[in-house]
Amino acid sequence: MDYAIHKDWIETAMYAAIEAANAINELYQTNFDVEIKADRSPVTIADKTSSQIILRILKETKIPIISEEETIPPFKQRSQLDWIWIVDPLDGTKEFIRQNDEFCVCIALIYQSQPVFGILADPVKKMILAGGESMGAFYFPFGEYGMGHSQFQLKNIKSNKTKIIAHSRSHFSEKTKVFIESIEKDYGEVDFIKKGSALKFVDLCLGKADFYPRMAPTMEWDIAAGDAIYRSIGGEVLDFTKFEPLKYNKENLYNPYFIARNKHLKQ
Repeated sequence: MDYAIHKDWIETAMYAAIEAANAINELYQTNFDVEIKADRSPVTIADKTSSQIILRILKETKIPIISEEETIPPFKQRSQLDWIWIVDPLDGTKEFIRQNDEFCVCIALIYQSQPVFGILADPVKKMILAGGESMGAFYFPFGEYGMGHSQFQLKNIKSNKTKIIAHSRSHFSEKTKVFIESIEKDYGEVDFIKKGSALKFVDLCLGKADFYPRMAPTMEWDIAAGDAIYRSIGGEVLDFTKFEPLKYNKENLYNPYFIARNKHLKQ
């Protein structure tokens, strides 16, 4: 793809992610209320506050935004765009409510249906995973501007001798179990990481996991940022039936079932 990501877009998105994550962390310490949306999913003041912060800051880029907690622009309008932000202001709301620390802020930049830059900000650990196709991946603490600095840059992922499968804490399906059995058949005994939210992509990018199968519903904002970062260091996120890279800014924002994996591994 022939594109250029402006440095100020990255800096603005980074600022938005950190401001939102800090606000989430402050609210995490309070007795927050939980509401149930029309789709039966939970939402809290942290989701709403984070969304407001991110939208206010990202508007400076003049790039349209898809956010879980806001009105989605019509597809007829979105389909004409080369660039669009996809945002989950608080990924892992159920984990936030359970107070198990497994939630994050997700911001992805999409160019012509492909994720080219992403940020995952962990409010509890105060760490950022960020990167994209043209720049590699970086992992660094809040307060540092780690993009482009070698001490924070991640190397291309390598396979673990004992394969490690990351899977959802809240959504473990029968189809996921079948997938795990197929990995055991190919590679022998496997280990597991059970974790909520897109933080599983942190484990993938740090080389702590080799596979992340998802055979349950997800939305584009749940994984676009992680997908962008993971691709940059040798990972891939594939439609589980077509085994093709996922596309974003679709008319239907649901993802197909998918497998994230080190692209040098079979299966």
